[in-house]
Order: sequence, then structure tokens, then C-alpha cells
Amino acid sequence: STFRGANAVEHSHEHHQHTIDQGRMRIIEHATDCIMKGEICVAHCLELFKAGDTSVAECADRVHEMLASCTAMAKLAAHDSRHLKDFVRACVGVCEDCEKACREHEKKHAECKACADSCADCIKVCRDYLA
Repeated sequence: STFRGANAVEHSHEHHQHTIDQGRMRIIEHATDCIMKGEICVAHCLELFKAGDTSVAECADRVHEMLASCTAMAKLAAHDSRHLKDFVRACVGVCEDCEKACREHEKKHAECKACADSCADCIKVCRDYLA
């Protein structure tokens, strides 16, 4: 019984040595880029709020959702979750909302443009993965 247990652990360990496939790696990279650009966008929104400018409130809300969504998607992609495709589908919708909200401010705020562009790229990568 102990011997069988040791083999199960060894087998499990070998399984995790496999490299992450290109599709999942692209999901992780683009989700991480969205997270980075989104954090910068939200920080910018907070600065505007402090100055009394609430014009980016919708943007901040959508970015906040995107950050949660892309964080979960990147983690699930890294761990090859059987739920990944469902999360990728959901993340496309969240990123579409975020991109739309950020586009409204892209001419005035570079942070919003960078976030919107990153979301657009992530949406494309997600759709490629689901295809």
C-alpha cells in the first residue's frame, strides 16, 4: 500500500513537469498584461476621484471587475483547470465591458487607452483559444 502511494505521488509529480501549452501561455501573458494596465488605470481613476472628478466612475467599476476576472483566468490557465474554457468565455464579456468603458476616456487619459488596448488584445487571444 505504501509502495502504491509512492508511485501515485511520483506519477503525479511527473505529470506536472509538462510545459504549459502555447494557448494557455498566451492567456496567462495577456491576462497579466490586462492586470498591470488595469491597476495603473484604477490608480489613475482614484487620483481623479480625489480631485473631485467622478467622470471615470464607470471605467473604474469595469476595470475592477476585469482585474478579478483576469486574475482568476490566469491562475486557472496556469493550473490547466478543467473549468478554464468557461472562465475564458466569461472573461471575454468582462473584458469587452472594460474595453468599452475605458474607450470613452482614451483621448483624455492614456491610462484608459492602455487598459482598453490590452483588453482588446486579451479578447482576441481568448477567442483564439476558444476557437
